[in-house]
Amino acid sequence: MWQKKGLVYKPDGSLAHSRSHAQVPYAYKHKDFLRVYFSSRDDNGYSRPTFIDVDYDDPTKILYIHNTFVLDLGGPGEYDETGAMPAWFVPQPNGDIWLYYTGWNRTHNSYRLSMGLSVSTDGGLNFKKMFRGPIMDRSIHNPIWAAQPSVMFINGQWMMWYISGQKCEYINGYPEPFYDCRVAISDDGINWTPTGDIALPFDDFLHAVGRPSVFHDDGIFKMYYSYRHTRDYRTDRNQSYRMGYAESLDGFKWERKDELVGIHKSENPADLDYQMINYAHFYEHKGNKYLLYNGNGFGAAGFGYAVLEK
Repeated sequence: MWQKKGLVYKPDGSLAHSRSHAQVPYAYKHKDFLRVYFSSRDDNGYSRPTFIDVDYDDPTKILYIHNTFVLDLGGPGEYDETGAMPAWFVPQPNGDIWLYYTGWNRTHNSYRLSMGLSVSTDGGLNFKKMFRGPIMDRSIHNPIWAAQPSVMFINGQWMMWYISGQKCEYINGYPEPFYDCRVAISDDGINWTPTGDIALPFDDFLHAVGRPSVFHDDGIFKMYYSYRHTRDYRTDRNQSYRMGYAESLDGFKWERKDELVGIHKSENPADLDYQMINYAHFYEHKGNKYLLYNGNGFGAAGFGYAVLEK
């Protein structure tokens, strides 16, 4: 079971790039501190990545709050014109850091998502787009959109697990997207080919998958993810995001083992994860296993952390 340790960070609204939300937290390990990247929103509701540095032993002890964003939005008409949400950070042999991220485009009554790739040459303080266009977008494999990848280089091959928009249905007058989790492979980490494997398919409740977080442990691929129903998930906690867990021997065929997830919504209405729990990221440090996770309001309540009981 995961032991929740409470809130780590929620923006206080004093920074122009970070009026609200600390969404999709990602733990990036440095020698003397843990850097947590996340997506924050400005006055227009546009998302950009930024970070805080925290103490390894007590992540609620904040050492530094970055005063600006690390990746700016794209230009008019580009795939990331109205949002850039961090997904996965991959250190490179030459010291650069690649950031896979989700680009947002608002539409007349909804939104469209694509995947972008950016690079940092200064240790993760600033990222620049590697290409003006996305590395994955809507296609014959992803009819609505493709977003929020988890990326790994293993056994000489790049692998990706991402959320794939498959359809929209009007529910209460709004076009709600349905998206599952799928697999893609690459030789270079840039040009990706969807394999057709569906890691997490739809069922009677799983209508949308939030942020797969994949790692390799004891020779097994393991994934924490969040999932929800499509109807009334913003207001009804019984329909909203909860956490799931899955395993795979090869990274392509997955078995859901949600009974082993070990972390659930709080039953206390005052807690940050009473309404929903979502967008977790797994990491390890000194033999301990941790989860960063969001709660209410898709990250509006900030993010907390939990430690796996030994």
